[in-house]
Amino acid sequence: MTAPRRGWRRLCATALAVSASLLVVTAAGASASPGLPDQDATGNHEMGAAIRAHDGVAPAGLAPASVDASVPGIDVSSYQGNVNWASYWSAGKKFAYVKATEGTGYVNAYFSQQYTGSYNVGMIHGAYHYGRPDLSGGAAQADYFVAHGGSWSKDGKTLPGTLDIEWGPNNACYGKTAAQMVAWIKAFSDEYHAKTTRWPVIYTATSWWSQCTGNTGDFSSTNPLWVARYASSVGTLPYKWGFYTFWQYSSSPIDQDQFSADISRLKVLATG
Repeated sequence: MTAPRRGWRRLCATALAVSASLLVVTAAGASASPGLPDQDATGNHEMGAAIRAHDGVAPAGLAPASVDASVPGIDVSSYQGNVNWASYWSAGKKFAYVKATEGTGYVNAYFSQQYTGSYNVGMIHGAYHYGRPDLSGGAAQADYFVAHGGSWSKDGKTLPGTLDIEWGPNNACYGKTAAQMVAWIKAFSDEYHAKTTRWPVIYTATSWWSQCTGNTGDFSSTNPLWVARYASSVGTLPYKWGFYTFWQYSSSPIDQDQFSADISRLKVLATG
């Protein structure tokens, strides 16, 4: 068999596997989240809500163009309620990030079921914090995150916590200048590292990073990048990052993510 035909057959097999995975995930009961205005009103935002409102969403069933040497995963928040983790594991999802906190006043009521449940079925798990620079300082929010589920343990199955930073409910950049925003992110990152010995993953979109940091401040040597882009390719990365660690490529029927290397490297990230 010629190399092009082998490549085509592998691509077809991948597409079928992705389609089957999405069908199983849909059957697992992923619930629809409220719109961004409702999330703004309650002060409870799911990862990517503001990015999707700004940049648009991916077509249903979208799969990344490149699937070799990557690991599929998902992220969830309280809007998914009690998650059927066995179904997602059967669908091939190997890692999960769970929202823990937002600002210094919100804790995910479903965090225990989601965080522990993903671990118990065999997934490598992690927690994320939805950053609110309009409410309090970066260090204070890192402390709140660590105190409410966002810490890290060297067990080989716990990923470093993630700072989710995207558009704000009242002002795109939370009323901060580019320099102030970079300082806020650095304060969060430094405090999280001081408390856990790990640098937090930074989740963001290139469009937000360009607008709200003015492409200043360089976190590429310390903080893994989790980029949100709802397309078949990841596109241009935020300032100074030469590669991504995670990519959120779709929100249908639930937030779909990809780790950029194989499972052995994901375990290295979890181990520290």
